Amino acid sequence: MKNERRLKLLEIINSRSLETQEDLINALRECGFEVTQSTVSRDIKQLGLVKVLDRNGRYKYAQRFSPKEHTATDTAVDNDHLLTIFSRSVISVDYAMNDVVIKCFSGMAQSACVALDKLYHDMFLGTLAGDDTVFVITKDEASAEEFAEKLKKIME
Repeated sequence: MKNERRLKLLEIINSRSLETQEDLINALRECGFEVTQSTVSRDIKQLGLVKVLDRNGRYKYAQRFSPKEHTATDTAVDNDHLLTIFSRSVISVDYAMNDVVIKCFSGMAQSACVALDKLYHDMFLGTLAGDDTVFVITKDEASAEEFAEKLKKIME
C-alpha cells in the first residue's frame, strides 16, 4: 500500500502543480488513498520532494533528483536551472570560521540546499537546511570564505 501510494504521489506531482501538503492530501484522497498530513509529510521526505518555482512563478512539489539519463546538454540545462533556483531563493550569504550561513526566503532553504548539494558537493563536508536558512560546513575558514564568495557572485 505504501509503495502504491508513493508511486501515485510521484505520478500526481509530475502531472499537476500542487503547492501545499493539503493539495497533495486531497489529490491522493481523490485517487482513493486515505492519508493524514503526517503520512504525506513522511512520503515527501522519503521521496526527496522539494518545492520549486514553476513556469508561472508559483511553488510546486517536484522530485529532487530525476531518474532519467542525462546528456551533456541536459546537465548544462539542469545546472542553469539549479543556479536559477539558488539565486531566486537566497537573500544573503556570509561565513564565520568554517561555516557558511545562507539566508533564504521563507520555505526556500531546502531548494537552495539541493542546488548546492548537486552543484558544489565537492567544496564542503555537508549541508543542513531549515525553512529559511542553510548551513554549510567546510573544512576550514579559507574554504568557507572561498565558497561564500563563489555563492555571492552567483547572486550578482
